Amino acid sequence: MAVEKKLMSKKKPAFPVCELLDDYLKRYSRNIKIPIFYDDLLRFQGSIVVYDKNEEDTLWVRTYYSEFEREEIDRSLKKIYTMLHSDGNDETIPFLNIDAIDYCTFGNSKPFRIKVRNILNDNFTYFYVKKADASRIYGLELEHILSPHNMNYLVYKDTLIEEHIAGVPGDDFIKDFLPECTESEKSQIAKEFVKFKERCLVRLLGDMRSYNYVVIPTHDFDKIVYTIRAIDFDQQSFEGNLKVYNLQFMKENFKMVEMVSKKLQNSSIIQYKIEERSFMAKRMITYPRRTARLISCMKADCISYPENVAQLKSNLIEYVGDVKFKDCQNMGEILETILAFVKRNYLDISNKDLF
Repeated sequence: MAVEKKLMSKKKPAFPVCELLDDYLKRYSRNIKIPIFYDDLLRFQGSIVVYDKNEEDTLWVRTYYSEFEREEIDRSLKKIYTMLHSDGNDETIPFLNIDAIDYCTFGNSKPFRIKVRNILNDNFTYFYVKKADASRIYGLELEHILSPHNMNYLVYKDTLIEEHIAGVPGDDFIKDFLPECTESEKSQIAKEFVKFKERCLVRLLGDMRSYNYVVIPTHDFDKIVYTIRAIDFDQQSFEGNLKVYNLQFMKENFKMVEMVSKKLQNSSIIQYKIEERSFMAKRMITYPRRTARLISCMKADCISYPENVAQLKSNLIEYVGDVKFKDCQNMGEILETILAFVKRNYLDISNKDLF
């Protein structure tokens, strides 16, 4: 815990959605009127602890509401599901059931997890209802633009709706699945971890401890291919300590970092870092207006403390040796400087090393 205290500052607040960001969300159909808000779900009358298959506390509680309120809440949540996954048509609502509304007592966002089941075939999925936080929204959008993964979410006033990202939680994977992987699979996971680490570092997504990402196994002919995805975007461009954005300094990732050092040579690590930066640069070139508009929103917004901005600037100047960071006034300008470097140099990036 002593290491974490040095890395992470005081608890991060939720930053409101400014007018410029709200306009951005409307432009890209992220801002859609929804029939229920986060605060409405807080009116539950009681709850019971949710245990996992090993009878351990999951830190989630299953909520229950009065009969009158539950009927209205269920109808609204079904409507949100159709808006998130379809065109909002009411025709499918009679075939949906809200099996559970769980509330998380751990972490900053304290989300609600909604389990939705199709009564015709018993298939089910989840989505999350959270308090809207500008830095989290920037994190979701940057993931959508710069990563290989599309993000599906909606924002309305002070409520954020997020699609569930399926996969094995990183901490569970490291404990239960990694020891059983073949040596070839471990090499492939090490490669993906390097790329994931680089992506988070360059775009300033912090606090990627093992329980904040998932590992996704996909069967491909005679082998299993693994990918790693972030699932928590709360710490986007907030902390001042550069190490918070580097997965290798999180003790929960030690076994993954150790595996990388055993399975990959330094030349391979550099190659994978170059590949990931090149991919991000190509994504920015593919979506130039969207990227520019998002960065403009961040530059005009406040999503961190002045002391965090000053510390991160200092860390970057010391680590990279680029004095351009000295003129940055906020997290948006810092991120813009990093991404401009990546975009400008991706064709000749083998001769450059930002991080």
